[in-house]
Amino acid sequence: MMKTAIELHINGDSYDALVSPNNTLLEVLREKLGLMGTKRGCDLGACGACTVLIDGEAALSCLMLALDAVGKKVTTIEGLSETGELHPLQKAFVDQGALQCGFCTPGMIMTAQAILQEDPDPTEEIIKKKMAGNLCRCTGYKKVVEAVMNVRTPAGKED
Repeated sequence: MMKTAIELHINGDSYDALVSPNNTLLEVLREKLGLMGTKRGCDLGACGACTVLIDGEAALSCLMLALDAVGKKVTTIEGLSETGELHPLQKAFVDQGALQCGFCTPGMIMTAQAILQEDPDPTEEIIKKKMAGNLCRCTGYKKVVEAVMNVRTPAGKED
């Protein structure tokens, strides 16, 4: 299969990759660029483990072709923190005990980031509804929702 040279903008940096037309963004992130934070779960778009942000919106990288990410801003869990310290969402997940094995955590955090970017003060019900596509096999969702609630910015209050 003929490969195409592409440039991707990921976490504020530019990356060159040689990809096949059927390479998913997940495959390119993990196998060609070594960005292993995004997890490969079901490969069917059903578990949310591979969630990244595309131009600020949550997207399943296992269902997106790498070619379709050209010209877009991709953010992975590696790019969430800009200071070298844990992002407030990452810290909230740790502090709240919202993870066990941690496999699903990057996808959950990226989905939570998309939720908070869209609405800095979401209700618990909105968080539950929008996190529904992220599955975890070893912890409950209560602490995940609490972690996101702890990071939100209540209406009328700047962070």
